[in-house]
Amino acid sequence: MTPDAGTLLYMYRGCVFRVPDGVQAPKAGSRFFCNHLAVSAGERVLELGAGLGLAAVLAARAGARVVATDILPEAVETIRANAALNGVTIDARLGDCYAPVAGERFDLIASNPPQMPTPPGRARSDAQAAADNGGFDGWQVLDRIIAGAPAHLQPGGRLVFTIFAFLGLKGAFARCEAVGLTPRVVASEVQGFPRIGYERLEHLREIDAEGTLPRGLPDRVERFVIEGRLP
Repeated sequence: MTPDAGTLLYMYRGCVFRVPDGVQAPKAGSRFFCNHLAVSAGERVLELGAGLGLAAVLAARAGARVVATDILPEAVETIRANAALNGVTIDARLGDCYAPVAGERFDLIASNPPQMPTPPGRARSDAQAAADNGGFDGWQVLDRIIAGAPAHLQPGGRLVFTIFAFLGLKGAFARCEAVGLTPRVVASEVQGFPRIGYERLEHLREIDAEGTLPRGLPDRVERFVIEGRLP
């Protein structure tokens, strides 16, 4: 139990996480991402858009030196609380994308960012919607993360992120290669089709350049963890 009224507790891989109002609870994509995020002791790790700090806490438990950022003050407070709750140290910072770590470099940059394509006029400002809003084609946040990674990675460092198949695996590889990162698929998993995707299915078909969505009503979607490594 927790003394904070309305606060949920989420247990995962031997850790306990507080999930207060205003911060999205972990979903299948978050667990998939964390299950395939390899972290070594002593590495300097940056998690962008860390939410409640799921990956950041696990990385810190593995012995990494972790910086975790988010644009929501509530999320930054929650990251700090969850770090303390699990007995680890995390440098949690408030800010957009790489702004809180200007001039710094890391061995690993990790992000499971908002990537649900959002039709024009459908964007909302609440925290839950913001956690899913990837802009018109789903790449609004991802493009910034990929573009800024080389300036914030040590030589040989890695960027690790997730994408839905309908964003396009070939497109993801091309974006990494365009900024000098060598891409590879770390893992793939078939997950239940996201509920919000049904509301936007016509739009998803329009932006599905690689033809991943089946005819009819999809009930599954493939998701990838992708690594881009700096030479």
